[in-house]
Amino acid sequence: MLKFVFWLLAGVNLLVLAIGQGYLGSFRSETREPARLKNQLQAAKLTLLTQEQATAPAAEEDATPAATVPAPTPSYACTEVGNFLLADGRRFEAQVAVLDLGDRQSRRNVAGQEISSYMVYIPPQGSKEGADRKAGELKQLGVTNYFIMNESSPLRWGISLGVFKSETSAQSQLASLNKQGVHSARVAPRYSASKQLAYQFRDLDAATRARLAEITKQFEEQELRSCK
Repeated sequence: MLKFVFWLLAGVNLLVLAIGQGYLGSFRSETREPARLKNQLQAAKLTLLTQEQATAPAAEEDATPAATVPAPTPSYACTEVGNFLLADGRRFEAQVAVLDLGDRQSRRNVAGQEISSYMVYIPPQGSKEGADRKAGELKQLGVTNYFIMNESSPLRWGISLGVFKSETSAQSQLASLNKQGVHSARVAPRYSASKQLAYQFRDLDAATRARLAEITKQFEEQELRSCK
Protein backbone atom coordinates (compact mmCIF):
# COMPACT_ATOMS: atom_id res chain seq x y z
CA MET A 1 0.00 0.00 0.00
CA LEU A 2 2.77 2.49 0.88
CA LYS A 3 4.56 1.70 -2.38
CA PHE A 4 1.38 2.47 -4.31
CA VAL A 5 0.96 5.84 -2.60
CA PHE A 6 4.65 6.65 -3.16
CA TRP A 7 4.47 5.94 -6.88
CA LEU A 8 1.15 7.75 -7.17
CA LEU A 9 2.60 10.93 -5.63
CA ALA A 10 5.69 10.61 -7.82
CA GLY A 11 3.49 10.35 -10.91
CA VAL A 12 1.43 13.38 -9.88
CA ASN A 13 4.60 15.44 -9.32
CA LEU A 14 5.96 14.44 -12.74
CA LEU A 15 2.64 15.41 -14.33
CA VAL A 16 2.62 18.81 -12.62
CA LEU A 17 6.24 19.38 -13.65
CA ALA A 18 5.46 18.50 -17.29
CA ILE A 19 2.50 20.85 -17.35
CA GLY A 20 4.54 23.65 -15.73
CA GLN A 21 7.31 23.32 -18.32
CA GLY A 22 4.82 23.33 -21.16
CA TYR A 23 5.61 19.85 -22.43
CA LEU A 24 1.95 18.93 -22.49
CA GLY A 25 0.68 22.22 -24.06
CA SER A 26 -1.48 24.89 -22.36
CA PHE A 27 -5.03 26.04 -22.29
CA ARG A 28 -3.88 29.75 -21.88
CA SER A 29 -1.98 31.65 -24.54
CA GLU A 30 0.07 33.61 -21.98
CA THR A 31 1.42 30.42 -20.36
CA ARG A 32 5.15 30.01 -21.01
CA GLU A 33 6.30 27.14 -23.19
CA PRO A 34 9.69 26.47 -24.84
CA ALA A 35 8.36 26.78 -28.39
CA ARG A 36 6.59 30.15 -27.88
CA LEU A 37 9.62 32.28 -28.82
CA LYS A 38 10.21 30.16 -31.89
CA ASN A 39 6.68 30.95 -33.12
CA GLN A 40 7.26 34.76 -33.01
CA LEU A 41 7.81 36.57 -36.32
CA GLN A 42 11.49 37.60 -36.81
CA ALA A 43 12.27 37.06 -33.17
CA ALA A 44 16.01 37.34 -33.87
CA LYS A 45 15.57 41.00 -34.81
CA LEU A 46 14.08 42.01 -31.48
CA THR A 47 16.35 44.29 -29.42
CA LEU A 48 15.91 45.27 -25.79
CA LEU A 49 16.50 49.00 -25.20
CA THR A 50 17.73 50.78 -22.12
CA GLN A 51 15.64 53.63 -20.67
CA GLU A 52 18.04 56.19 -22.18
CA GLN A 53 17.77 54.60 -25.62
CA ALA A 54 13.99 54.41 -25.37
CA THR A 55 13.66 58.15 -24.65
CA ALA A 56 16.31 59.27 -27.18
CA PRO A 57 13.95 59.50 -30.19
CA ALA A 58 11.60 61.76 -28.28
CA ALA A 59 14.47 64.03 -27.30
CA GLU A 60 15.73 64.17 -30.86
CA GLU A 61 12.21 65.01 -32.04
CA ASP A 62 11.96 67.82 -29.48
CA ALA A 63 15.33 69.17 -30.64
CA THR A 64 14.24 69.39 -34.26
CA PRO A 65 14.02 73.11 -35.12
CA ALA A 66 10.65 74.47 -36.10
CA ALA A 67 10.13 75.45 -39.69
CA THR A 68 11.33 79.00 -40.38
CA VAL A 69 8.46 81.39 -41.14
CA PRO A 70 9.48 84.04 -43.69
CA ALA A 71 9.44 87.56 -42.26
CA PRO A 72 6.63 89.71 -43.67
CA THR A 73 7.62 92.29 -46.25
CA PRO A 74 7.69 95.77 -44.63
CA SER A 75 4.82 97.96 -45.75
CA TYR A 76 4.25 101.65 -45.06
CA ALA A 77 0.55 102.38 -44.68
CA CYS A 78 0.75 106.15 -45.12
CA THR A 79 3.68 108.41 -45.99
CA GLU A 80 3.39 112.18 -46.43
CA VAL A 81 5.72 114.73 -48.05
CA GLY A 82 5.24 118.50 -47.97
CA ASN A 83 4.47 121.35 -47.62
CA PHE A 84 5.51 122.53 -51.10
CA LEU A 85 5.09 125.92 -52.67
CA LEU A 86 3.08 125.60 -55.86
CA ALA A 87 6.05 125.62 -58.28
CA ASP A 88 8.05 123.11 -56.25
CA GLY A 89 4.99 120.90 -55.87
CA ARG A 90 4.56 120.66 -59.62
CA ARG A 91 8.21 119.65 -60.05
CA PHE A 92 7.82 117.05 -57.29
CA GLU A 93 4.73 115.59 -58.97
CA ALA A 94 6.59 115.23 -62.26
CA GLN A 95 9.38 113.23 -60.66
CA VAL A 96 7.08 111.03 -58.57
CA ALA A 97 5.11 110.10 -61.69
CA VAL A 98 7.82 107.55 -62.62
CA LEU A 99 6.83 105.48 -59.56
CA ASP A 100 3.43 104.83 -61.20
CA LEU A 101 1.53 104.76 -57.89
CA GLY A 102 -1.91 105.35 -59.40
CA ASP A 103 -4.64 105.80 -56.78
CA ARG A 104 -2.17 105.13 -53.96
CA GLN A 105 -1.13 108.79 -54.07
CA SER A 106 -3.12 111.93 -53.33
CA ARG A 107 -2.60 115.66 -53.00
CA ARG A 108 -4.12 118.15 -50.59
CA ASN A 109 -3.98 121.91 -50.18
CA VAL A 110 -2.65 123.33 -46.92
CA ALA A 111 -2.56 126.89 -45.66
CA GLY A 112 0.96 128.19 -45.25
CA GLN A 113 3.17 131.21 -45.27
CA GLU A 114 6.04 132.21 -47.45
CA ILE A 115 8.58 135.00 -47.25
CA SER A 116 7.45 137.86 -49.44
CA SER A 117 10.08 140.48 -48.52
CA TYR A 118 12.65 141.63 -45.92
CA MET A 119 12.34 144.67 -43.71
CA VAL A 120 15.00 146.77 -41.98
CA TYR A 121 13.51 148.11 -38.75
CA ILE A 122 14.09 149.38 -35.23
CA PRO A 123 12.19 147.30 -32.62
CA PRO A 124 9.08 148.73 -30.91
CA GLN A 125 9.74 151.63 -28.52
CA GLY A 126 6.77 150.93 -26.25
CA SER A 127 4.71 154.02 -27.01
CA LYS A 128 4.15 156.81 -29.52
CA GLU A 129 6.31 159.12 -27.42
CA GLY A 130 9.16 156.60 -27.44
CA ALA A 131 8.86 156.15 -31.20
CA ASP A 132 8.90 159.93 -31.72
CA ARG A 133 12.08 160.27 -29.64
CA LYS A 134 13.79 157.54 -31.66
CA ALA A 135 12.70 159.25 -34.89
CA GLY A 136 14.29 162.47 -33.63
CA GLU A 137 17.59 160.61 -33.05
CA LEU A 138 17.47 159.28 -36.60
CA LYS A 139 17.03 162.80 -37.98
CA GLN A 140 20.08 163.96 -36.06
CA LEU A 141 22.09 161.11 -37.70
CA GLY A 142 20.91 162.19 -41.14
CA VAL A 143 18.37 159.40 -41.64
CA THR A 144 15.19 160.74 -43.20
CA ASN A 145 13.72 157.64 -44.86
CA TYR A 146 11.77 155.99 -42.01
CA PHE A 147 8.21 155.20 -41.01
CA ILE A 148 6.69 154.82 -37.50
CA MET A 149 4.52 151.68 -37.41
CA ASN A 150 1.34 152.38 -35.44
CA GLU A 151 -0.92 149.62 -36.80
CA SER A 152 -2.06 146.76 -34.60
CA SER A 153 0.86 144.36 -35.00
CA PRO A 154 3.74 142.96 -32.92
CA LEU A 155 5.89 145.81 -34.35
CA ARG A 156 3.56 148.61 -33.20
CA TRP A 157 5.63 151.72 -32.33
CA GLY A 158 8.63 150.31 -34.10
CA ILE A 159 10.29 152.18 -36.95
CA SER A 160 10.60 150.80 -40.47
CA LEU A 161 13.76 151.80 -42.35
CA GLY A 162 12.92 150.13 -45.65
CA VAL A 163 11.38 147.00 -47.22
CA PHE A 164 13.36 144.96 -49.77
CA LYS A 165 12.64 142.00 -52.04
CA SER A 166 15.85 140.15 -51.18
CA GLU A 167 17.68 139.57 -47.93
CA THR A 168 20.91 140.70 -49.60
CA SER A 169 19.47 144.16 -50.31
CA ALA A 170 18.17 144.42 -46.74
CA GLN A 171 21.55 143.52 -45.28
CA SER A 172 23.20 146.12 -47.51
CA GLN A 173 20.86 148.83 -46.17
CA LEU A 174 21.57 147.73 -42.61
CA ALA A 175 25.32 148.07 -43.19
CA SER A 176 24.83 151.63 -44.51
CA LEU A 177 22.77 152.59 -41.44
CA ASN A 178 25.44 151.18 -39.13
CA LYS A 179 27.98 153.48 -40.78
CA GLN A 180 25.67 156.43 -40.07
CA GLY A 181 25.56 155.50 -36.39
CA VAL A 182 22.28 153.53 -36.30
CA HIS A 183 23.09 150.40 -34.30
CA SER A 184 19.64 149.33 -33.05
CA ALA A 185 18.28 148.35 -36.48
CA ARG A 186 17.52 144.72 -37.43
CA VAL A 187 16.56 142.68 -40.52
CA ALA A 188 13.48 140.44 -40.44
CA PRO A 189 11.53 138.52 -43.12
CA ARG A 190 7.95 139.46 -43.90
CA TYR A 191 5.46 136.65 -44.57
CA SER A 192 2.33 136.43 -46.65
CA ALA A 193 -0.35 133.73 -46.76
CA SER A 194 0.08 131.18 -49.50
CA LYS A 195 -1.45 127.95 -50.74
CA GLN A 196 0.89 125.01 -50.32
CA LEU A 197 0.69 121.37 -51.36
CA ALA A 198 1.19 118.17 -49.37
CA TYR A 199 1.31 114.68 -50.90
CA GLN A 200 0.28 111.37 -49.32
CA PHE A 201 1.31 107.89 -50.48
CA ARG A 202 -0.27 104.66 -49.21
CA ASP A 203 0.77 101.02 -48.95
CA LEU A 204 4.34 101.49 -50.13
CA ASP A 205 6.84 98.65 -49.98
CA ALA A 206 10.34 99.35 -48.69
CA ALA A 207 11.89 99.67 -52.16
CA THR A 208 9.30 102.17 -53.40
CA ARG A 209 9.54 104.25 -50.23
CA ALA A 210 13.32 104.37 -50.63
CA ARG A 211 12.91 105.72 -54.19
CA LEU A 212 10.45 108.31 -52.91
CA ALA A 213 12.98 109.38 -50.27
CA GLU A 214 15.63 109.90 -52.96
CA ILE A 215 13.28 112.15 -54.92
CA THR A 216 12.40 114.12 -51.78
CA LYS A 217 16.09 114.83 -51.06
CA GLN A 218 16.17 117.07 -54.13
CA PHE A 219 13.81 119.53 -52.39
CA GLU A 220 15.30 121.48 -49.50
CA GLU A 221 13.44 121.44 -46.18
CA GLN A 222 11.21 118.57 -47.30
CA GLU A 223 11.19 115.13 -45.69
CA LEU A 224 9.10 112.01 -45.42
CA ARG A 225 6.81 111.59 -42.42
CA SER A 226 4.18 109.08 -41.31
CA CYS A 227 0.50 109.97 -41.59
CA LYS A 228 -2.91 108.41 -40.96
